[in-house]
Formats: sequence, C-alpha cells, structure tokens
Amino acid sequence: MNAAVVESFSAPPRYTTFADPVAGDGEQLVTVTAAGLHPLVRALASGSHYGSAGELPFVVGVDGVGRLADGSRVYFGSARAPFGTFSELAVTRQDLAFPLPDGLDDTIAAATANPGMSSWVALNARAKFVSGESVLILGATGSAGQLAIQIAKRLGARHVVAVGRHVDTNALKTLGADSAISLDQEHDALVAALRKEWSDTGVDVVLDYLWGQPAEAVLEAIARKGLRQSAPRVRYIQIGESAGSTTIALPAATLRGSGLEILGSGFGSASTAEIQRSIQEFFAASVQQPFEVKIRPAPLREVESLWSAGDRARLVFQP
Repeated sequence: MNAAVVESFSAPPRYTTFADPVAGDGEQLVTVTAAGLHPLVRALASGSHYGSAGELPFVVGVDGVGRLADGSRVYFGSARAPFGTFSELAVTRQDLAFPLPDGLDDTIAAATANPGMSSWVALNARAKFVSGESVLILGATGSAGQLAIQIAKRLGARHVVAVGRHVDTNALKTLGADSAISLDQEHDALVAALRKEWSDTGVDVVLDYLWGQPAEAVLEAIARKGLRQSAPRVRYIQIGESAGSTTIALPAATLRGSGLEILGSGFGSASTAEIQRSIQEFFAASVQQPFEVKIRPAPLREVESLWSAGDRARLVFQP
C-alpha cells in the first residue's frame, strides 16, 4: 500500500510503499479516507512526544476516518504500530472505531476529532467544568484553541478569555471569546493584562496549549503577594506545548499563595473511555450545530512537501 512513512526522526515522512496491515483477533481493517495532521502527529514523527517508542520505520498518523469492509463509515482513534493512519489501509481495535454520524464530512471529522477532543476532555473529564464558570485559553489562535473557544461557550462558559499570538480580536469574539489578550507584548504588560482578567471577571479554568514562557506569565498572574488575599480555586489544565519548551520555572510560592491546581490532559491522564465518549459527544454537537474550523484537504502523496507548511488551517491528508 501507499503510505507516509517515517524513516528518520530528523526528516519529514516519505510517501512510499509499506506492507499492508492484516487484522488480528479483535481488530478490523479500515480503508482510510482522511487523516488529520495534528501537533501530536508531528511530535510522534520527530520522536519528541512521550508516546514515541523510538522505533523506525513506521507509518505516521494517530487517528482517521475510513470505511469498513461492509462500506460503513467510521472514525477510529488508534492504529496498531507500525501502521499509522496516513495510509491507504489501517488496522484498529474493534472497540476503538465507531460509526460516523450522517451529515458529518470525512475531512471535517478527521480535522476536528483530535483538537475538539482535547478541550472537550480537558473541560469535562479533567477540570470537571460546570456551566457558568469562566475559561482562559492559552493558545487560542491555533486550530485547537479556536475550537476550544467555541466548545467552552457551547458547554456554558460565562466568560472566555482568548490568549495567543497574532490576535484578531474581532475574529476571536465572533467565535465566542469575550476578551482577547495578545502574547506579542512585553512580559510585564502581559502579566498585568492577564492579572486584570482575574481581578475583573475571575478565571476558573485555564486550558494551556502552549506551555513555555506563556505558561510562566499566566502562572505569575495567578500568584498574589500578601497574606490577606483570598485564593480562589483555579484548575490549570496542560494540554500541549506548542511554545516549544518542555520545562518551565514554577516558584513554590505560586502554589502556596494561590488556589492553583495543575492537571494534565491527554493520552495517559485521560482514560480511553473518557476520550472516546468525548469524541462521540463532540461529533454529535458538530452535527447539531457545526463548529467553525479552517481545514485544508490535500492528497497524501503531497505529505513530504506540505509537512512543514505554516498554514493556519488544519491539514487533512487523503490517500
């Protein structure tokens, strides 16, 4: 079969041939119709993600949309290594594939399942979000962040703060953000702007897609000096590290002097059942009222040339 194969962690996947997968007990073969290029996919292809086994070669891709032997459309959230989803065929466990709702396009489902799940799981399963709470999204201008704005509002957030680079305030407010903060400013000004949100409206949940220096600024804004201030509960949910730094500075006083609770959200911290349930709920919400999302479908044979494209739309490859 044709597939996008990772032969080196320092080079883009190459469109070439790879052995056809064969379904084993409890598995099923899927003819892939679309698979999204998510940050997770890039990280696994570079060997930098904690889920990387460090073994080469392998077909890249973590989830996808396709058809079973009986012609039914399914979304599947995993493929057995070394077979990924950027391929003509993939093999997945029967319990990790479920029917795709009618009215949901293959490319839309492939583009949005992973980023949509990221905030849906983070809010519902990890933060135990309650309608009426406020949410700050760090990395709100990316594909996942823009979906997170819409999802937070759909789940009943009373106030959403969108924080990111290249901020278009009007565009973010159209998606549902109530206020926007640009990361493209001096550190002290950024911390002051973030702190004002805590003072003016309060923030109950932070969804962090960036980590690194942006995360340090948010944590500094949460911290308060003095012994008389109240310390409202803040659930800080770490989802991604698109800012490119794997470590941050976290003063002990920030934890002692605030109501900060730090949780991770992803494969490992959220159960498979929670992730599957979140994706199904997200798909149902998508059919009921489509989310606004920018996608860019492309033939899988162009994977090598498009791999490092700086397009702000979510790339979706089709075999």
